[in-house]
Amino acid sequence: MKQTYIALLRGINVGGHKLPMKELARMFEDAGCDEVRTYIQSGNALFTADAALARRMPRLIGTAIRQQFDFDSPVIVRSEKELGEVVAANPFAGPDVEEHELHVAFLAGQPSAAAVAKLDPDRSPPDEFAVHGREIYMRCPNGMARTKLTNAWFDRRLDTVSTMRNWRTTRKLLELAGG
Repeated sequence: MKQTYIALLRGINVGGHKLPMKELARMFEDAGCDEVRTYIQSGNALFTADAALARRMPRLIGTAIRQQFDFDSPVIVRSEKELGEVVAANPFAGPDVEEHELHVAFLAGQPSAAAVAKLDPDRSPPDEFAVHGREIYMRCPNGMARTKLTNAWFDRRLDTVSTMRNWRTTRKLLELAGG
């Protein structure tokens, strides 16, 4: 049975890694996905596929990008249902928090409890973060440009790969997915 999925790519159209969204959509179509759409130029794709194909998409799209554009881009996939759960579970969202302060790091794999326990909660005051499963919720009052809560820091300490989205983009992707 086909469902809607969201692919989140890291490092697209930043740092010299140019990938036109039409080309990204074509890669998903060539891999067998249907109803492919992209959202903004930073590597967000929505598509429908069965669960087996969706599980293979990070490898398939990563390989296609490497072959056609000669750079690596981690690809993380969530189902519409999973993204809805991410939005519902944000521990920092609320009426007293500005939307621009909120971000989510989507992880390729679930980190061990031991690795999570070793994260320094005081790494970047006044920023806050909370790890929930395969997501890291962040509240960064001074913005992402000033935080020390980076992909590289989380990736090294949690032994996985992450890609971050601001809260507005995360919610918009859920809306576009139909959730």
